[in-house]
Amino acid sequence: MSDMMSPDAYHIADPVLADTLPERQDGHSRGRFAVVIPVYNHALNIERVARQALKLGFPVVVVDDGSTDQTADIVRRIPGLHRLRHAVNAGKGAALRTGFEAAAAFADWAITIDADGQHRPEEAERLVAAALEGPRAIVVGQRQGMVGHHVPWTSRFGRGFSNFWVRASGGGKRTDSQSGFRIYPLPEVFGLNVKARRFQFEVEVLAKAGWQGLPVKEVPVSVDYHPGAPRISHFRPFVDFCRNSATFSRLIFQRLLVPRSIRKRWQKMPGGVKERS
Repeated sequence: MSDMMSPDAYHIADPVLADTLPERQDGHSRGRFAVVIPVYNHALNIERVARQALKLGFPVVVVDDGSTDQTADIVRRIPGLHRLRHAVNAGKGAALRTGFEAAAAFADWAITIDADGQHRPEEAERLVAAALEGPRAIVVGQRQGMVGHHVPWTSRFGRGFSNFWVRASGGGKRTDSQSGFRIYPLPEVFGLNVKARRFQFEVEVLAKAGWQGLPVKEVPVSVDYHPGAPRISHFRPFVDFCRNSATFSRLIFQRLLVPRSIRKRWQKMPGGVKERS
């Protein structure tokens, strides 16, 4: 499906599930966190990931990005989750945006955890500690042990490819630009005007953070890629290579030809987070 989604396809959430969200809280706090888990056809792992995330003690928002397997039924039976659902698959970036906008009603930070089971949610405490040190920043979980035959070749190649082009796009030197285990400062990320709706959201946000001067920290975390372990990836090498190339071409073009002052104004445009490419 194309990255260009109609407003209905992108933002429609199940109205019953949306009612599980807490009421808006006014005011700001340096330490208000929420967990956002985007999920698409991860029936094998979502229950374990969600239950472990709940143990962190933060609100947990699960965004079902139009799953066609048993994911919705599994999520529905887990008490304590705040559940949202896209009517159709819109992409990981779109699911993250939906989760961020929901979480912003009661949190200033979003902890993102992939639903495929590769992350250990309890290690989010390391990322939280880093987020609360120094100036507000994006915190990226730098996955350790990303070498060897047990790690899918797409993950090994993709990380190096992405790291190089994030740097070329103005995002600085990163060692794991494809990690989905992160903490985002929500007000600042909303101001970056990220356009990508699929996996490319996670690399574009790093490049535009570099443009805006928003710091990015990397914190070592574990990764579970065990041979024979149940794990589903929706990464499609050729399709996503083309999408990555298009995203990086756009970012590099803007970096080279558009003055920094103008790029900053673009990023600060009202409603930028909802802009569609």
